[in-house]
Amino acid sequence: MIPGIVGLCFLSFATPDGREIMQKSRDASKLDGMEAISTLLIYDAKGRERVRQTSMASKLFESGATEKRIIRFLSPAEVKGTGMLIFDYDKRDDDMWIYMPALRKTRRIISNEKSKSFMGSEFSNADMSAPSLEDFNYTLSGSEHLEGTDCWIVEVVPVNEDIMDEVGFDRKLAWIGKKDFVFRKAEYYDEDDELFKQMISSDVRQMDTSGKKYIATRMEMSNLQNGRKSVMTIDKIQFNPDVKEEYFTLGYLERL
Repeated sequence: MIPGIVGLCFLSFATPDGREIMQKSRDASKLDGMEAISTLLIYDAKGRERVRQTSMASKLFESGATEKRIIRFLSPAEVKGTGMLIFDYDKRDDDMWIYMPALRKTRRIISNEKSKSFMGSEFSNADMSAPSLEDFNYTLSGSEHLEGTDCWIVEVVPVNEDIMDEVGFDRKLAWIGKKDFVFRKAEYYDEDDELFKQMISSDVRQMDTSGKKYIATRMEMSNLQNGRKSVMTIDKIQFNPDVKEEYFTLGYLERL
């Protein structure tokens, strides 16, 4: 065979490393613009349910290096108007702000608050954005079929204790679809290397066929230590590259 052809065949079947898989997963979820309505169900250890409805919009800036996202709670009455503005950067720490209508005040969410609960759910504030790839080391641990989807399994370990404190775990195993690079499952381990949380993503939808962009429209986070569970479902979603830029400002966040 011609040497050049041999090289091309080898590259075509080469297994990507852990970092490459995570980069492709991040890229596959980035939409030029999007608007959605979601429902957040919060279950306590006895199965009692609380319901939250939110609206969300996102848009890419700086040629995709920054994704800005706004989340606003629509119901129930006690959280209506509460909002979060997120600037999700590729290569530096994200910026997050939360607006509390009862106080008519916006405050920045600092690093050590990102591991805390997102509005009383088992999701954390850090789960609302994609962390910088530079903050973790990645190891490809293997592959597995998960609910009919062939997945890579990648071990994700924060590079230092500060990042561990910020994200709320000491290591994570991530199941990433080999074809669409969508997160299908994640397991979170604490400082004693005990599994304490698990997330399952499902109902994957292709949003932008030209760019091969995908979104999981149902995410279930289970806390194995306290027996609580939270389910976030996207009820309506629209790919919209022309989302207004004014949505992603502190002024708009504070608008009731």
